[in-house]
Amino acid sequence: MPLEKFPAIVITFHTSTDAMCFEDQAHQAGLKGRLIPVPRAISASCGLAWMSRLDEQEALEDLLQSPEILYAGRYQQDL
Repeated sequence: MPLEKFPAIVITFHTSTDAMCFEDQAHQAGLKGRLIPVPRAISASCGLAWMSRLDEQEALEDLLQSPEILYAGRYQQDL
């Protein structure tokens, strides 16, 4: 049985360290989501990205406004 795809927000980072720091801050803020490999549709390079469902978008945008958060880009993907 294939997994159902769902619309998600994907945040990419310049470094794996930035991604892991974001993961800690996102969990402290109560966001649901997880680190995943960067989807190939976004980049062929290896690396980590944060993925969460669209219903987390507002809280995620609030967290991304923090000056301590360093990220490369944000995307909407069906994952």
